Amino acid sequence: MSTPYPFTALVGQDDLRLALLLNAVSPAVGGVLVRGEKGTAKSTAVRALSALLPEVDVVAGCRFSCAPGAPDPACPDGPHEAGGGVARAARMVELPVGASEDRLVGALDIERALAEGVKAFEPGLLADAHRGILYVDEVNLLHDHLVDLLLDAAAMGASYVEREGVSVRHAARFLLVGTMNPEEGELRPQLLDRFGLTVEVAASREPDQRVEVVRRRLAYDDDPDGFAGRWAEEEGVVRARIVAARALLPRVRLGDGALRQIAATCAAFEVDGMRADIVMARTATALAAWAGREDVLAEDVRQAALLALPHRRRRNPFDAPGLDEDKLDETLEEFGGDEDPDTDPDPDPDGDGGGGPGGGAAAGGTGGGSRLRTPGPSRPATAAAPRRPRPATTGSRGPAARASSRPCGPVSRSVRRC
Repeated sequence: MSTPYPFTALVGQDDLRLALLLNAVSPAVGGVLVRGEKGTAKSTAVRALSALLPEVDVVAGCRFSCAPGAPDPACPDGPHEAGGGVARAARMVELPVGASEDRLVGALDIERALAEGVKAFEPGLLADAHRGILYVDEVNLLHDHLVDLLLDAAAMGASYVEREGVSVRHAARFLLVGTMNPEEGELRPQLLDRFGLTVEVAASREPDQRVEVVRRRLAYDDDPDGFAGRWAEEEGVVRARIVAARALLPRVRLGDGALRQIAATCAAFEVDGMRADIVMARTATALAAWAGREDVLAEDVRQAALLALPHRRRRNPFDAPGLDEDKLDETLEEFGGDEDPDTDPDPDPDGDGGGGPGGGAAAGGTGGGSRLRTPGPSRPATAAAPRRPRPATTGSRGPAARASSRPCGPVSRSVRRC
């Protein structure tokens, strides 16, 4: 097997590398869709990531990579007794564009099942990718029914095969990565929504950066092993950081303030359904773990929105991709104040001091940064301005909008309807 290009030797592509690393920390994020023109290191980055993943312990002889400490009770090769296993490298499995359904999910030997009464099941690519990476190049060219099967398995963490009255189920939890060139066609919106994160990549227009890309690639092609050896130390640092972030992830606290910012952001960009909110919450938690923190900050929510929402927002065909970052910042600032914006200025002595898993500490943190506190400049008081009687509203407005008495105008920090 050829030596993969080192992940840490990639030049630029910060968003792509971050999205891949977040999924390595927390596969529950839901995978990555990488969109971009040809020749932008999409496939190189995915293959490089596989070398960074920590080894996994598997039951010896199990074709479905069951964990020795908690084997899958429905494993077709089971039952397995809990105990010691063997360590092996995490796999990266590639799904060819021309693959058949049986190659993806596996196949049953119906004749043997009927003659011998056993479930003779031949594992497919979903079983091979369990606890590793499943990579689909040119996912937009894959048959729609295969994409449906693939995304269903990724969402459920299991694969089901039904043939001639025989049913087989096995675990299928993997890091899903798809790459595509939009020039060759788009994915259906309902399939786009099933990818947790999306990243737009393009070649750099900076001559110095392009020179460095060519220099490193030529050095790798001349001596892959020697080039990889020069980056071994950096690779080890990133690998250790992934392990540490995975261990920290269960202890990361996602407070009510962060959840309010996530919900407000998804509502502001008019995304459909609740999947975006859930993916943003998981991504923000993974970002905090990757940074070595136990609390989600506003900066985590902002970065999560930039990765999780661009492919989910409603836009016209000729709109530019990505998010309106000014609108994003306004939304986060508006909903980044007190944990409960409707509370009285005088705190209730029996209250919980700001709520959330962090308790009162969330109101003014110390150390690396305040939790979900992005205070804006002081605003002029408006109590002296007479209020006009206002008719009852027929739509719903956010808590900050209901509490505000400022007239509509360009000085307002958020868009308000008169």
